[in-house]
Amino acid sequence: AMSGESGGRGGGGPAGGPPAAPPGSDTYKGWLFKWTNYLKGYQRRWFVLSNGLLSYYRTQAEMAHTCRGTINLSTAHIDTEDSCNIVLSNGGRTYHLKANSEVERQRWVTALELAKAKAIRMRNNQSDDSGDEEPASQSDKSELHGPLKTLSSKLEDLSTCNELIAKHGAALQRSLSELENLRLPADSGEKIKAVNERATLFRIPSNAMINACRDFLDLAESHSRKWQRLLQHEREQRIRLEETIEQLAKQHNSLERACRGAPGLASGTTSISSTAKGSVQSAKGEASDEDEETEYFDAMEDAPAFITVTADPKHHRRSGSNLSGASEGHPEDWNLEDSVFESSNQSSYNESTGKDLLPRKRRRSRIPDKPNYSLNLWSIMKNCIGKELSKIPMPVNFNEPLSMLQRLTEDLEYHELLDKAVKCESSTEQMCFVAAFSVSSYSTTVHRTAKPFNPLLGETYELDRLEELGFRSLCEQVSHHPPAAAHHVYSRRGWTLWQDITISSKFRGKYLSIMPLGAIHLEFHSSGNHYVWRKVTSTVHNIIVGKLWIDQSGEIEIVNHKSKDKCQLKFTPYSYFSRDVPRKVTGVVSDADGKAHYVMSGTWDEKMECSKIVHSSHGSTSTEGKQKTVYQTLSPKVLWRKYPLPENAENMYFFSELALTLNEPEERVAPTDSRLRPDQRLMESGRWDEANVEKQRLEEKQRAVRRRREAEAVEALEEGKDYEGYIPLWFERKVDAVTGELICVYKGGYWEAKDKQDWSMCPDIF
Repeated sequence: AMSGESGGRGGGGPAGGPPAAPPGSDTYKGWLFKWTNYLKGYQRRWFVLSNGLLSYYRTQAEMAHTCRGTINLSTAHIDTEDSCNIVLSNGGRTYHLKANSEVERQRWVTALELAKAKAIRMRNNQSDDSGDEEPASQSDKSELHGPLKTLSSKLEDLSTCNELIAKHGAALQRSLSELENLRLPADSGEKIKAVNERATLFRIPSNAMINACRDFLDLAESHSRKWQRLLQHEREQRIRLEETIEQLAKQHNSLERACRGAPGLASGTTSISSTAKGSVQSAKGEASDEDEETEYFDAMEDAPAFITVTADPKHHRRSGSNLSGASEGHPEDWNLEDSVFESSNQSSYNESTGKDLLPRKRRRSRIPDKPNYSLNLWSIMKNCIGKELSKIPMPVNFNEPLSMLQRLTEDLEYHELLDKAVKCESSTEQMCFVAAFSVSSYSTTVHRTAKPFNPLLGETYELDRLEELGFRSLCEQVSHHPPAAAHHVYSRRGWTLWQDITISSKFRGKYLSIMPLGAIHLEFHSSGNHYVWRKVTSTVHNIIVGKLWIDQSGEIEIVNHKSKDKCQLKFTPYSYFSRDVPRKVTGVVSDADGKAHYVMSGTWDEKMECSKIVHSSHGSTSTEGKQKTVYQTLSPKVLWRKYPLPENAENMYFFSELALTLNEPEERVAPTDSRLRPDQRLMESGRWDEANVEKQRLEEKQRAVRRRREAEAVEALEEGKDYEGYIPLWFERKVDAVTGELICVYKGGYWEAKDKQDWSMCPDIF
């Protein structure tokens, strides 16, 4: 990897260690301090000057594998700011360097100037040479020897001058040293010391000039013939390479024609990354933070642990002798006409498959356009590195007009996947729909880099679509520090979903990590299948510079605690050098015995497909010790595809059709509902200045309530009484029987209170 650290200016410290070679040599090495950025200032780097290129490394050991940056001196400008600073600029790249003394700085400047002159001469010579020249004739050689002899005589004169300079320079320094030892006025002593330093600086470039001339003559004599032979060899290699590429192109063209005409071949192959060594653990927090200004990504991803091959259903059977340890499936199980999988391709957001539901209520399809207010994010967050995001006071300029409770409710955008899962007779088929549903919840985040509002303690959000879509949802903010929300969804189509999510977020300077902690539970009423999974880590990149973009990474393990079926899903992190599809998600659905039944593949921002496995075998072991498995599958079925965004979505915070309706005013909701939050409503209307004032008022009101609770807790402690703290209104804390964790579950009463319009127990939070 090769990259440059950003140029800048600022203070620093001395560089350590003398250069490793004199300025006249081909290669010049040494430690210098390089300006990186305003956070880290000057950093100690190992610099190597060779062949007209100045390269730097974090350590000397890195010279074997990783160059941190290189600048070409032939087109560079060399400048000196003060006694110890050097500034190198080449186009848009600038290096600010610092040495530990003026003498060392002068050594580097001399070496850089010599290297620049040499690089310019080499570039001019290369541009003057013709690519079709024949090897030098005898007359050309005689013409070459003449200038070489002249150069040699001039070099002898320079050597004589060098000896005289060294002799008289040493005498001058001795005389100056004697003067320093005499008792003279303080002012005279300082002047003599300055003259002595100047004399030393004069000797350095003089010696460097003589050494450079001698080295140039030696190189010209010894390498001229070798360079001519190498040039001729490169010409021949280039011709052979062109011929080889032409032959490969012809072969590739003929192979393509043959592949199109050959019947019965596999329709396609895909490779997915996972592991075949037992179960995959859930993601463990955020990625490690590099101690360097630039992030480096590996050029190659992990080697695939298993491969899927799409087969023709009529020709899928193979003899067991070809594949060892194979498990067989039957293509007739993959019913193309009547299965639930087929119906998954025929539904859309605007269709309802439930015959017992009322027509959908007409809801809003747009909100006011987002104002074009500019604000520097770095000016807000530069003092917040390493802090919890929920504790950072942020203006609404970086928000979107939805709360975190409403973002949680957005997970239900593709609820029809669960409606279809109810109809599945096989638990492994049902697992495929649950897996697609777990991935679909991330589809709305691909363009949504704005931050949702942090809910106030006791804030609620309801989404009652029981008559239209068959479900009703309720969220409540049950904790403020750390921020935690409880969510409960009931569907009359045969499923119930609940989750208790704590959001942990850290600002790392270059990126923001958002880690949802807590399990998501899904239970189907008729079968009793109980699924549990956890969310992956979301990362917002380019916090300081560049366009914000979001990525999802990590692994999800979905477990059916009744049948013990499992699905392992891997969210591949984005890498510039990877050849995989961006935002890729892959996985395998297996039963309680570990036998694989389906392969899941797709992307978290577009679609998910499911392929039935008809044959599997254990392949060879990779170099990393992972055993590869080959899955022969039938043609994939699309289980989920993302709905297109509404028109003008880019000016409406990239909201989906469902998101546009989440903050739509509704009657009869609780007084703590997010729709009634004033700062959020003002922001949606485009009145951001008023929204910021209102946001500060609400936060201060919440702080006052917290201080009162803390005082009550101290008072109860002094009196020897127990203090329970905040008690959620509609949820209660219980130990989950499946995971053993303490979670908040819905205890009932909200919808009954709504029918009666009895909100007397709700606190005044707005």
